[in-house]
This record gives sequence, structure tokens and C-alpha cells, in this order.
Amino acid sequence: MKPRLRERFETELVAKLKEKHNYKNVMQIPKLSKICLNQGVGDGVADKKLVDTAVEEMSIIAGQKAVPTYSKKAISNFKLREDMPIGCRVTLRGDRMYEFLDRFITVSLPRVRDFNGISDKGFDGRGNYSMGVTEQIIFPEIDIDKVSRINGMDITFVTTAKTDVECHSLLTELGLPFIKK
Repeated sequence: MKPRLRERFETELVAKLKEKHNYKNVMQIPKLSKICLNQGVGDGVADKKLVDTAVEEMSIIAGQKAVPTYSKKAISNFKLREDMPIGCRVTLRGDRMYEFLDRFITVSLPRVRDFNGISDKGFDGRGNYSMGVTEQIIFPEIDIDKVSRINGMDITFVTTAKTDVECHSLLTELGLPFIKK
């Protein structure tokens, strides 16, 4: 069974976007290709268990196994050696991506304190959008009692859009609540 957001995209949003941007062909309509979640654990240098905990939490949030990220070079001021675990990441595609986005929009974002919408300053000029989440406890999958440290994470929405305007309209139609100007 298809996720609810994917079904809505294919039935309603494709026609809306085609009409809004005057696309000649259905293949020109931008699509969401992947969502990348990334979490840096700064104190992972001192305590390896923090990275393991971050990987477990990220796996629970994403519904897919997260992998640890390793340092590329040594920096003595940070007591960092090469190939030390310093964070974790996961890339979501297909049905898992749409399920995560649906949960993120409907459940997690409303749990953010003093939420007025997400900033529209995270576009990169090539049709992708990145944003930061300050606390991982906004996700209902995380049990607040078992959290030892509150960490933030970066979420990147990678689309097939050519411009920021196309990406903005795609993400708005999918349901991301941007701040109104």
C-alpha cells in the first residue's frame, strides 16, 4: 500500500504543479528524490557511547538503520583523530521517505516550542532545501525519559527541481509550513 502523502502527490499535486508552473510535460514536474538526516555528535570524541546512542535514536526516528560518520582528518585542537566516529546519518528514499515526511509534518513540527513555521532561507540555489531541528525529542518515537542528551539534527530535502521557486512550491504543496511573508 502506498503512503498517504505519495498517493496525494500523484493524484492531486502533480496536476496543481503542472498548472501553476505551465509545464508542457508531466516529466518536468519536480519530485522529492530523497531526504537526508544528519546528526553531529560533538562530544562523541570523548565518549563513543554517545555516537552509538545517536545511531539508535536516528534509526528509530527514520525507520531505517542509520550509519555512523567518521572524521576525515585529525585536528589536534579538538582532540580528534582520523577515522573517529563523530556523528550519524541516514538517507530515506521511496515509501519510507514519504512516510517520514508525513510524520514530520503532521506530528513532529507541531511539537516544536514556539513554532511559527519553517524558514525559507535554507534553499541552496539548485532546488534543494536544508533545515535544522534543535531537539530530537520532537519526534514521538523517542521516549523522553530514556534520552541522556538532547541533540539537534539537519534535514535535507533533495528534489529534482531546477530552481528554488519550483522547490519551494513543491515543498509547500507537500505540506511543509513555511513562514508567511
